Amino acid sequence: MFTTIFWILAIWLVVNGVWTCFATGNQELMKWFGWINVVAIILGFWVFYGAASVAVLAGWFTAVNWVNVVLAIIQFYLAYRKVGATHNA
Repeated sequence: MFTTIFWILAIWLVVNGVWTCFATGNQELMKWFGWINVVAIILGFWVFYGAASVAVLAGWFTAVNWVNVVLAIIQFYLAYRKVGATHNA
């Protein structure tokens, strides 16, 4: 289970990261991918701390989980920012 979830999350991270870089203007899809990423983060940490780990992948699994956290923060920022807002001083 540990190895399978790791590879699913690693592939998701690559797809999600590439998509985020190229579609920063699509706020609706950014919201969807951000919330899907939250589910991936919960699943990732749950498996990491709950399943029997594979020593070779443990460091990489932790890195994938934390990079997903940073990516989700960026996605939520891009999804819920106000576009075209002006600042009146």
